[in-house]
Parts: sequence; C-alpha cells; structure tokens
Amino acid sequence: MTIQLLKKLRALKLSTLAAALPLSVSLMLALPTHATVVEVRTVAGDFQINLFDETTPQNVENLLSYINAGAYSNNVVHRSVPGFIVQMGGFEYGNAFPPDAIATGAGVTNEPLLSNLRGTVAMAKLAGNPDSATSQFFINLGDNSANLDAQNGGFTVLGQVIGDGMDVVDAIAAISRFNFGGAFTDLPLRNYTSADGANGVVPNDDNIVIITDVVVVDAAVVTNPNLTPVQNTLATPSNSIPNTSSNNGGSSGGAFGGWALLCLGMMLWRRSPVKTN
Repeated sequence: MTIQLLKKLRALKLSTLAAALPLSVSLMLALPTHATVVEVRTVAGDFQINLFDETTPQNVENLLSYINAGAYSNNVVHRSVPGFIVQMGGFEYGNAFPPDAIATGAGVTNEPLLSNLRGTVAMAKLAGNPDSATSQFFINLGDNSANLDAQNGGFTVLGQVIGDGMDVVDAIAAISRFNFGGAFTDLPLRNYTSADGANGVVPNDDNIVIITDVVVVDAAVVTNPNLTPVQNTLATPSNSIPNTSSNNGGSSGGAFGGWALLCLGMMLWRRSPVKTN
C-alpha cells in the first residue's frame, strides 16, 4: 500500500469522525479556551485568582459578568470564619453602615467538579439550592473538602489564589470579627474594639475591609499551566469527572481531556451572562 493511499484513508477516517460528532461538541472544539487571572484589590492588600475557565465555564462567565459591570467596586469582605472561609462579593459600602446588598441576576448552574481545598475560590449559594450562586464568592482557608464538596450539591470551585496571595487572605482572616447580625455576624473590622461596639461606635471605611475593585489582569489563553486542581470525588456521580492526576499540561489546570469537552459542549448552549441591573 502506497504512502499516498494511506494518507487518503487517514483523511477519510478523520472527516467521517468529524461528521459524526454532535454540533455542540464541534463548536466546543472550535472555541478558544481561556484561563483568566483576576486581581482582587482591597484596603488590606491585593491578591490574584486564576479562574478555571475550561472546567467551570458557566460560573467563570457569571463571575466575569459582575467584574466587567464594576459590581465589585467598593464591595465588602463581609464574612470571615477562622480556619474556614473568607467571603465577599455581596455587599457595597456607600459611606453608610450597614453595607447595601448589590443587585444580582439569576443563579448560575452548579459545576462541582473541583475540590474545596486551601486557596481555592468557590461560589456561595443559598441553602438547599445548588444552582443559586450569583455574586458572592469565598476563599477556602483550609481543606474544606469533607464539608463543602458534597454539601448542597457541592460548592463550585472556579479558581485558585496564586502567588503569595494567601498571605493577604490570611491577614484578612486574622482581623478581629464582630457580630452585627444578619449577613454580618462574622464581620472583620480593622482598628475596632469590643469597647467600640459596646459604646455603639458605627463602623466606617477606616474599619471595614473594602474591596476597591476586582479587575482582569491576564486574559491569555494559557496562564499558570502548572496548576493542577484536585477533582471533587464527593459530589453526585452525574457531576463527577475522570481522574486528573496524570494531567500535568492542561491550560490553567482546567482541561480534563475529551470527556470533559463532550460534557462542556452539551452545556454550552445554556450559558448566558448575568444581568446586574
């Protein structure tokens, strides 16, 4: 058999396979993938998050819609639980206390594919509603996989703090907390004491941990390919993914091979930006 004939047969097989692929998968294979890096800028320091665009596309797109709309300008770190999480994204400080809830859109579909380990960033949501995440997100201060990977359908991990960013997050977590009720039962306040609270001193921008903004700093196709997020093995079987321990070269640690592309292709048609007005 000649080399030319072999090439023709190979080309024929590839074209036949391409024709057999579902349209959604073909579109997914044709689309560029991204591994966006965003920077959270706070009065207590800045830290960067590498988003797993390929693994959790709907949740990343949802978060970026709030970022691009400027929804996190003058936002507040409103919850801090030592050894557990630091949470933000839901409230805006407008020179009056308590902070106001920001406008949010519809909840995003849960994508509990990755494990809630230290340094990972996950979406907050309502109890009993896996698909209720909107604008609020949190950073895991420790290994919360046993608690959060299965609870409420599993909490979607959509990114990871990179560089020395956890030094900043840990510093925020070390700030004294005060109970002002409602969403502010674990509110971190700087330069504020129990005596201030007892005397009715109202917290202001000198006390509140304010997020001045969250911005995209790197939208390159491949960023931080050395990151290897850990699979969530505790979520429901329908949400599980193949073992990724041998995958060392995926973009941003977010690619899980052909199986994931098939699933993501099927989900792609349901993705839509969240409105913030």
